[in-house]
Amino acid sequence: MLENSRIKAGRWEAVSHEKEAPDLEVRHQGEVLEGLLLTGEPGDWRLSQPIPAELLSEGVLTFLVCRKSDGEVIDRFSLVAGAPLAGDLRAEIDLLRTELDMLSRAFRQHCAESES
Repeated sequence: MLENSRIKAGRWEAVSHEKEAPDLEVRHQGEVLEGLLLTGEPGDWRLSQPIPAELLSEGVLTFLVCRKSDGEVIDRFSLVAGAPLAGDLRAEIDLLRTELDMLSRAFRQHCAESES
């Protein structure tokens, strides 16, 4: 439903190609954020939500884009920041390297067994 989702200059932006104007809200930790702006025309709606500076902090912040009528989550976006992130990323990269090495060995072994 939403395309070209991005964060630029402290605002989340997206495009909706619905014929009717989407009736949406953006939530963070259950609270509805103020300021969602909808512009455009049927088939090319542009959404823009300011991200409040007071919400920015270390860690992962997740925002949900929901339908107002039933609360269904139709999109989400996340911000990741701060010193704890560096350690998390290093741990994830180490895990990925380990798994890649394991897959490489298994693939080489499979190739060697297939040749004999």
